[in-house]
Amino acid sequence: MPKTAMLAAVLVLGAMSAPAAAQGSTSPTPPPITSLTVFGDSLVDAGNIFVTTGGAVPSPRDGYFQGRFTNGYDYTDLLSIALFGTPTVASLQGGTNFAFGGARATATSGVPDLTEQLGFFRASLAAGKTVDPTGLYILNFGGNDIFAALSDNYPSTYANDSAFLLDAARTYANGVQELSDLGARNIFITGFPNATPNSALLLSLEANGYLQNALGGLTLGDTNVYFYNYLDFFARLQANPTAFGLPQTINFTGNCRAAGAVPNCDNFFSFDGTHPTAAVHQALFRDIQTRFAFAAPVPEPSTWLMLIVGFAFVGAALRRQRSAKVRVSYS
Repeated sequence: MPKTAMLAAVLVLGAMSAPAAAQGSTSPTPPPITSLTVFGDSLVDAGNIFVTTGGAVPSPRDGYFQGRFTNGYDYTDLLSIALFGTPTVASLQGGTNFAFGGARATATSGVPDLTEQLGFFRASLAAGKTVDPTGLYILNFGGNDIFAALSDNYPSTYANDSAFLLDAARTYANGVQELSDLGARNIFITGFPNATPNSALLLSLEANGYLQNALGGLTLGDTNVYFYNYLDFFARLQANPTAFGLPQTINFTGNCRAAGAVPNCDNFFSFDGTHPTAAVHQALFRDIQTRFAFAAPVPEPSTWLMLIVGFAFVGAALRRQRSAKVRVSYS
């Protein structure tokens, strides 16, 4: 990564050390969630790539579970099960999970990215489906954009990595605006997730800074945006795995498939070197539930205080909201 991009990431880290100042000082209580619609990448793909490839990817022979890119249900499935008793269903199988493995926030990959996935959603509306104002709409992108920025000689159509990440962040935020304009009133958005302690982390911090600024420039009316900080979650999990129901000896460096441990992956963070294990998705789901109470009672004020403290270094880096035009609730 160019030194200028690294410097920009460091500047973002310093500039975003203040707590977030969302409209109002408390997180809004989510209304009863009546449906779940998902847009994203392989972290939340419920089978669209599996259908597209005729069941070849991700292959169940390699331990992948029912079209997911891990060995069990992902966190959106677990949320759907908690809310409605069933996991999410891929859009190509008639469901409302539009995620495709490999997708990016930018329209630069060979699979349906954010813009295309929203296009599929609009097509479903044109075909007679409606926007559920009390549904929850999940946007989970960014990891593949970070991988792209790390690639040699990529992105070739942008001046540098920073220009590419800025476009990714703005496109990501524009997705929130588009869903709000269509009538969505509860939108859950994750930050750029790559927390590897090297150039990937710096790129993620830089991209998250752009995303925070872009979200702050939106005009969403009465739409609630629930922003979840992946980097904060990964940092807290690594600092204390047992707090998330994971073993203290969890392996953060290897992966379950390479170790030949499938299907017994509970002692690994990564299933295949890229995707978290089902056990980590369960921890992720529980953390999201604790923080936003989409399918559980709202935590007591003392619990909120402990949660907000979080992991001081990485967590604080992504918690700044600069505009009162958008109501954003932060993890």
